[in-house]
Amino acid sequence: MLTSVELFAGAGGLGMGLSLAGFDHLAVVEWDRWACDTIRDNQRRGHPLVSDWPLHEGDVRKVDYAALTQPVDVVAGGPPCQPFSISGKHKGYDDTRDMFPATVDVVRRLRPRAFIVENVKGLTRPNFANYFSYIVLQLEFPEIVRNSDESWSDHLRRLQRQKTSGNRSGLTYNVVFQLLNAANFGVPQKRERVFIIGFRDDLDVRWSFPKETHSSDSLLVDQWITGEYWDRHKVSAKAHGPLSDALRAQITGVRQRNFRPTDERRAWRTVRDALAGLPDPEFATNIAAAIPDHRFQPGVRFYTGHTGSPLDAPAKTLKAGDHGVPGGENALVRADGSGRYFTVRESARLQTFPDAYVFHGSWTESMRQLGNAVPVALAHVVGASVARKLIEHDMLALATTKVRM
Repeated sequence: MLTSVELFAGAGGLGMGLSLAGFDHLAVVEWDRWACDTIRDNQRRGHPLVSDWPLHEGDVRKVDYAALTQPVDVVAGGPPCQPFSISGKHKGYDDTRDMFPATVDVVRRLRPRAFIVENVKGLTRPNFANYFSYIVLQLEFPEIVRNSDESWSDHLRRLQRQKTSGNRSGLTYNVVFQLLNAANFGVPQKRERVFIIGFRDDLDVRWSFPKETHSSDSLLVDQWITGEYWDRHKVSAKAHGPLSDALRAQITGVRQRNFRPTDERRAWRTVRDALAGLPDPEFATNIAAAIPDHRFQPGVRFYTGHTGSPLDAPAKTLKAGDHGVPGGENALVRADGSGRYFTVRESARLQTFPDAYVFHGSWTESMRQLGNAVPVALAHVVGASVARKLIEHDMLALATTKVRM
């Protein structure tokens, strides 16, 4: 069994994906009491993906990692992203919420065979380029610690000198990163996040990010060339409303390329796909008890830049919001221009949480947890790819040992 330690676990999206990928969590750490209550609620309900998680409510910097008696294969987590969020204050390395130094410290202590770090697209903004390089180099050389009287930029230069020297003694990692769009991996949401993956140098692992499995072109074919999408949902294509000039141009491009979907690149999943089988909470009655977290939330208001998610495309990125969900966000918009907020259950489906997984707190609090979460399906894809490489390494090492014997 592969082992992992989960940092900044939130409501459990990344951890659940790693559980599905075969990892046994030795510790799951989260400071937010609402997110911890969500995990505990599901443990009491016996949810199989979290039932045996050793949950630590508190600061990742104060956990006694020395108490872990088993070697750790993977350290995973999404350090708080507000310092780098496009919708946040953009304070980055000047923000006290920056938990990347704490993440590096845990990697240094536990010496895992690999790590998986996830964060917002804003981390790759040009004005954070130097600090992003700094993060990657710290993860590559976690034993080169910043001195108490050293600025982060001076520490960066020292790490750069280490990198160019070719000296890779001590604890070092082979690090790669990539911006992934969750929609390209079967998540019904256009959610772009940067993943930073590292394998310990002594493993001599050669790894690359998984291939994308879904595409917008395949969705256009299903909807506007074969019509299979509309047939599957038993609705008329006209229900989508008039086509925009931009969409017409995309369809023309697909036709001109003579695009044919393949098993490797299936159609993007849409909001309509994700919500299939759920009654509309605005008009249905007596569903709150039958379907957990599926209650109508009034008050949506669309305005420029906050126009909701069309039914027949992947949803826009779900947002957490420092002070609640902004008006017009985390909402669906119908062909006639009307719309409503997504329920917690609908949002959970957009983040690929199982229907049996419930969320603790009000709509606003639950949406904050969901807006900060890693889609379970995407975490599974990335985690399974890392797991396969570690297992391949172990099998090769075992075979080599048997030959020598």
